Amino acid sequence: MNILLWILAGVLAAIFLAVGLMTVLRPKEKLAAAGLGWVEGVNPVAVKALGALEVLAAVGLTLPALVDIAPILVPLAATGLIALMIGAAITHARQKETPMIMLNLVLLAMAAVVAWGRFGPHSF
Repeated sequence: MNILLWILAGVLAAIFLAVGLMTVLRPKEKLAAAGLGWVEGVNPVAVKALGALEVLAAVGLTLPALVDIAPILVPLAATGLIALMIGAAITHARQKETPMIMLNLVLLAMAAVVAWGRFGPHSF
């Protein structure tokens, strides 16, 4: 189970690091043109803040466990991603973007498994 939790955390970290960096580094207009329609109704500062949260979550999913400093941050980062994915699913539901909702739910489930495993029976 420990290996599965590491794989899930690594996959989540890679996804959220990539998306978060893209969100932080690209202007809002380029994000909208790239298919991220949700940014159109959101303040540019909030868009960058969400991207920064995704980057922090990616780091929090892996780095604390790798360096064995404050490993409690791993399930806390996963819990933060759960909250972020709930908000993302609501946002995509309002815009009737069903495929994105499904992706949000898959990522939410992955983060929930990591949070459950690292808070519970397979903590560090």
